[in-house]
Amino acid sequence: MTALPSPVNSGTSTLDEYPIFPKSSSPPTSPLRSTSGGLGEYDLEKTIPPTNDHRTLILCFDGTGDQFDDDNSNVVNFFSMLKKDDKSQQLVYYQAGIGTYSVPEIARPALDAMLGSHLNAHVMGGYEFLMQNYQFGDKICLFGFSRGAYTARALAGMIHKVGLLPKCNHQQVPFAYKMYSREDEKGWRQVACTIPHLRRQFSIDVDIELLGVWETVSSVGFIPRRLPFTRSNTDVRYFRHALALDEHRARFQPNFWNRPTPEELQRGVQAGEMPKSRRTLNELEAQYTDGGEYLTHVEEVWFAGCHCDVGGGALPNAARNSLARIPLRWMIRQCFLLQTGILFHADMLRLVGLDPATLYPRVLARPPPLFKTPLEAQSINTMKTITSLGECDFKSEEEEDLVDALSSINDELKRVKLWWILEVLPQKLRFQEKDDSWTQKLDVHRGRGRHLPRQLTHGVKIHRAVKIRMDALGYKPKANLKPTAEPIWVD
Repeated sequence: MTALPSPVNSGTSTLDEYPIFPKSSSPPTSPLRSTSGGLGEYDLEKTIPPTNDHRTLILCFDGTGDQFDDDNSNVVNFFSMLKKDDKSQQLVYYQAGIGTYSVPEIARPALDAMLGSHLNAHVMGGYEFLMQNYQFGDKICLFGFSRGAYTARALAGMIHKVGLLPKCNHQQVPFAYKMYSREDEKGWRQVACTIPHLRRQFSIDVDIELLGVWETVSSVGFIPRRLPFTRSNTDVRYFRHALALDEHRARFQPNFWNRPTPEELQRGVQAGEMPKSRRTLNELEAQYTDGGEYLTHVEEVWFAGCHCDVGGGALPNAARNSLARIPLRWMIRQCFLLQTGILFHADMLRLVGLDPATLYPRVLARPPPLFKTPLEAQSINTMKTITSLGECDFKSEEEEDLVDALSSINDELKRVKLWWILEVLPQKLRFQEKDDSWTQKLDVHRGRGRHLPRQLTHGVKIHRAVKIRMDALGYKPKANLKPTAEPIWVD
C-alpha cells in the first residue's frame, strides 16, 4: 500500500485535538486519473442535482487496509465523484481503513487491522467531524465498506445513544464514546439515569438520512467486537446494504440489520427501571432505547462475488470492468431514488457505467437486462484496461452490467491459504430466527458458504446482474440459497 496523501477534508477539521484519531483525507477528484495528470474532456463543473434545498454532510469510511492507492475500493470511487468545492451545499469526509495510516499512537497497523484495536478512534474521528460541522437542517449520510461499514454503523449508534455534542466540546468526546460503548448492565443503567440528562443538557438530536454500506464486517481478526445499536437504529431513515453471495471466510460473516419486533419498538427508557438479570446486548438495546423518529426502511441486496468483489479493491484501478462496479452503481442509484440531495459530478458517473440522464431530474425505470448464452459469453472481453479518462467507452448501463457480471471472482480463501487457520478454529456464529430472536452456536466453519436467514418467509433480494452471470456462465453462488425460495430480483 502507498502512503496516504496529506490529511485534509472539505470541512472544518480539528482532529489534531486527538492525535490518535485517524485523519480525514480527500483522494483526488478522479480515481482514474491518467498518468499525464489531465482530466481530458470531462466537465467537473456540472453536478447532479445542480443544487439542493439543504446542506449534506457525507462521511465515507474505508475497509480494512484500504486507502487511496492503485486498487481503490468502492468507498474511494464513490467519494471521488462527490462535489467538494461548495461548503454551503455539501461537506465530505473520507477516512482510510483500519491499519492503513501512519499515526504515532497506532504503531502497528497490521495488528490494528487484525484486532480492530483502534475502532474507537475511527468512530470518534467521524463523530468529531460531525460535531464541528453540523448545522440545523443538514442531512447526514454515512457510507462504508467492511470494517469501515461497521464504523459507519457504530457512529450512527453513538449518535442515537448519546446524541451529538455541540461544536468545540473536544474534551467530552472520549467520555461520550465511553458511555456509548459500555455493554455491561451498569453501562445500560446509565442510559436510563444519566444519558437522558446528558442529551437534554449537552447534546443535539440529529438523524441519519442514509446509511449505505458494502459488506459490513465487525470481526476480521481474532477478537470479535460488538457495539450498541449497530444492528438496529431508529434514528436511521434509510439503510442500504450490498452483500456478497460467494464470500465464505469465517471472520467475514454478514452483519445483517436487525428487524425489531413491534414490542421492541414500543419499549422506551423509564428512569429507575433496572435489568433484573443478565441480559444480552439485544435485550438491553430493546429495553433502553428511547425510540427514534423512524422505522428504518431497510434494503439488503445480494451480489455475485466475494468480499472485495462487492466493496471493491480487488483489481487495479486501470481495470475497465469488474464485479464491484455493479454494487457501486446500485448504491449511487439509491442515493437518487431516496432523494438524498447528494451532489455528484455528472460526467464522472459515466466512468462507473451510469448515464446521468437516467438519474436526474428523475430516476428512470431500467430497461430489461441483456443476456448472453454461454457460447456468446466466451467472446466478451472483461479484461480491458483504461490508461486515461478519455478512454471510457460508455454505451449503456445494461451493456456495462453485462460485461461486469461476467468478470472474475476474487476468492481470498483460495488466494491466501493463511485464512484457513481461522476456518478450523471453533467460533460463535449468531443469526436471527424467524421470530426475530437471536441464536448463537459454536461451530467450525471450514469455508462453508454464507447462511441466508428467513428465505422462505421474507425472500432474498438479489441483483439482476446475478441472473446474467447464471445464464451465461452456469454460475452457482456459494451461499446456501434454498431452491424452494424464489429470489426477488432487483435493479
